[in-house]
Amino acid sequence: MHEIITLQLGQQSNYLATHFWNTQESYFTFGDDAGESPINHDVHFRPGLGADGTETFMPRTVIYDLKGGFGSMRKINALYEDQDSEPAALWNGKTVVQKQQPIDISAYQESLDTGAAPPELTTSNVRYWSDFSRVFYHPRSIVQLNEYELGSTLMPFEKWSMGEELFASLDKDHDLLDRDLRPFVEEADQMQGVQIMAGIDDAWGGFAAKYVERMRDEYGKTPIWLWGLQEPNAGVPKEKRLLRLTNKARSIAELSSQVSLLIPLSIPSRSLASSVVLDQSSAWNVTALFNAAMESTSLYTRLKSDDRANALTMGSITDMLNVFGKQTIANLQMSPVDEPAPAAEGTGMQILSGRGELVSRLNEMSYEDQSDTAGGQNRVEPLDVDLSSLAENLGGIAVRGGSRKKAHLFSQLETARGEDAINALSREEDDEANDEDRYGRAQRRQKSHRYQSTLAYPMLDSYPRIFRDKEGALRRDPISMRTVLSTDSSVMTRLRGLRTTVVRSIGLEDREDIGNELAEVAEAYKEGWSSGSDDDDDDD
Repeated sequence: MHEIITLQLGQQSNYLATHFWNTQESYFTFGDDAGESPINHDVHFRPGLGADGTETFMPRTVIYDLKGGFGSMRKINALYEDQDSEPAALWNGKTVVQKQQPIDISAYQESLDTGAAPPELTTSNVRYWSDFSRVFYHPRSIVQLNEYELGSTLMPFEKWSMGEELFASLDKDHDLLDRDLRPFVEEADQMQGVQIMAGIDDAWGGFAAKYVERMRDEYGKTPIWLWGLQEPNAGVPKEKRLLRLTNKARSIAELSSQVSLLIPLSIPSRSLASSVVLDQSSAWNVTALFNAAMESTSLYTRLKSDDRANALTMGSITDMLNVFGKQTIANLQMSPVDEPAPAAEGTGMQILSGRGELVSRLNEMSYEDQSDTAGGQNRVEPLDVDLSSLAENLGGIAVRGGSRKKAHLFSQLETARGEDAINALSREEDDEANDEDRYGRAQRRQKSHRYQSTLAYPMLDSYPRIFRDKEGALRRDPISMRTVLSTDSSVMTRLRGLRTTVVRSIGLEDREDIGNELAEVAEAYKEGWSSGSDDDDDDD
């Protein structure tokens, strides 16, 4: 079944994961008239039985968060209510019970429980990621870390070493892999990999680095992807921004050699495209943008397909991008296509998810690998929103980000979902073919692998209205989306800039090691290092 296990590490990652699981939930279809979903739900969901014998289908995920980070969510949900009983008392004496004031359930969650029309979500009424969650989780998925409290000013969970020390302490007492991860792994028939969502610019980077190190001991050849989240820096004091950059440097130095792919995600420091309107102070908004790119790029790992040659897995994508074996950092870009998706032809049948939202043309999903088309590219395909920033200009310290236009391409995965995105990609292919004919260039080694699906990105009532059309109106219908996931030489200049910025702020005992590790990672992306290739015609 090629199952994927997910690890969610920290508050911001849980916001991202909540958008991801809500999107997966929307692909479920019910009833004879609904048609068959193109998504293989067994990839991300596990079957089971509730306390009353009810069949359940819940995410294959482990969720870590600090004390207070789960909001109103309980470890034992309605499907496992019978297990929510008080343990037998072992003490016969007088007891004093102290309870914290419970967090009120959000109006949106109440509407899901009662079946009422959901209220409009806004940045002011989304307090926690659980406020807009549309799925139930197995009790084993919920892991609260009581050693730190969310939002604490006395002991904020923000230094990389804190995460490293917390994992070491917990793992010594409980063996986290045995307790939390292994049960999900053992349920899988043919696990294709583990995806991790974690912050890389705070203490969760240290926690993730130690977690992955332990995973590599247990599951040496398993593909591991890490979506590395970074907090927006708008309005953040210089000292805290430097701390985040230092944390990021440590995370990249440790994780890049352990994971199969590390995909950094951050809001670009330059202005966003006019089609995106974002409140950067809202994790609900920021991670919604991340999810549109992440979910669209990874869509092809969970599609049903009878054509094994065109099926994608985490392992095949890793091999596709890491062509020389040392390029594990991949850049992610996205573009929402401005025109709304056209209405379905033929019968006009509408397909609804389990919650009642329209899912665009699920029964007409198809995709193909276009990596064998003529006109291989040596440059990164530029899209509207570049989420791959690794460094920034820090209070007068110039950090070079590298020119995307001149970045030398090693390999890229282009995806187009929704008919408008497919049409746009088709026009580009025609232009490339015409250029080949016009200039008589010899066909070059292929570096661009193109996949497409008519399944547009669903716009759910749990999703913020961050996309606009050409007239500036809110987008509420499913959106066509394009993404590019690439390995290219821009990583080298960005890592060198990051190293220059933070190396002076790292303690003397770690400065040389981390500086050398970043330099070594950057060298793997040095343009022209595979000299002798006759298809490297970029200018530097």
